[in-house]
Amino acid sequence: MSSFSRRRVLTTGAGAALGLGVTAASAASARAATATAARHSAGPEETRTLDELYRDALREGGKLVVYAGGDTPTQQDGTKAAFKARFPDIDLTLVVDYSKYHDVRVDNQFATDTLVPDVVQLQTLQDFDRWKQQGRLLNYKPAGFSKLYPAFRDPQGAWVAVSAIAFSFLYGTAAVGSDAPRDPRDLVDPKWKGQIASSYPHDDDAVLYLYSLYAQKYGWQWVAELAAQDVRFARGSNSPGDAVFAGQKAIGIGTAGSAVSSSSPAKFVIADGHPFMGWGQRAAVLKRAKNPTAAKLYLNWQLSVESQKNSFNGWSVRTDITPPSGLKPIWEYPNAHVDGFPKFMADRAGVERWKQTFALYFGEVKGDPTPGWPGLHPGA
Repeated sequence: MSSFSRRRVLTTGAGAALGLGVTAASAASARAATATAARHSAGPEETRTLDELYRDALREGGKLVVYAGGDTPTQQDGTKAAFKARFPDIDLTLVVDYSKYHDVRVDNQFATDTLVPDVVQLQTLQDFDRWKQQGRLLNYKPAGFSKLYPAFRDPQGAWVAVSAIAFSFLYGTAAVGSDAPRDPRDLVDPKWKGQIASSYPHDDDAVLYLYSLYAQKYGWQWVAELAAQDVRFARGSNSPGDAVFAGQKAIGIGTAGSAVSSSSPAKFVIADGHPFMGWGQRAAVLKRAKNPTAAKLYLNWQLSVESQKNSFNGWSVRTDITPPSGLKPIWEYPNAHVDGFPKFMADRAGVERWKQTFALYFGEVKGDPTPGWPGLHPGA
């Protein structure tokens, strides 16, 4: 007779059954994961040419609405003019607003079933990961996708970075003379008191990240000394550069610029060993876009070699484009913290702490938004 007790047999049988159940469940999970991956895969890169996409977009209806982050209503006029010159029969509406308003505007349109844009092109990087998880974005790989710096593309094609942007400080060459500030430490020299303009770091998250890098590098005493410099703070990251180019201030902090050597009356400063910040401005086609083919045309045009070579600052998001003499690809500057900005943007609680802390030093944000008030459904 077997020495196995009934209890032992039942326990063994139950264990075996459980094992079979786990195996079956694991197999089912694997099949589900494979099916999900297949649904979310964007497939190969786009093979249609820009002209072919243009013809298809015209057959679709020839309309396109883009929500783009920016500081003034006319900031993307150059982009619009270049697109219209290449694709004259596309009816392009390009609406500029602060990214932090565009993203919640789109969220509200989702909630009210009133979606307007086909493409979102924003600084709020964290939204693209959230929208991807919510299934809001179309997985799509434009031509040249494989040539993008890896951190500038979503693996499934939910979003791509269409431009590389950097924020630092700049100065007017005539205004500072031979005693120009070499790095951010020089900005607290008393001789520059009353001569500095800055965008509010607690109004723009990219400027906030720049200032957070300054605070971590130079300490809160540096921040306190800067606060004593009678800095003219204003809304819009365009405002510091505007003040310098207009001759109103000698130095502008928290603005975009180009480090390409030129005869410009202002110099954009990126100093070895001292922080500035760079990022890839993300863009995506919304899954419920009314004009998906025109949206794909826009992304392919933005990422084309021709467009990338014409970037205002010399930097490209593509790895196969060599920057102008004197520049490296932006991701090769460790002090640009390109990979740090997405992590910073994802930590919304941390962002809020930085904002409120800088408000203690520099005061509350004042002034109307520089793009105006586009409303709930601009471009509709």
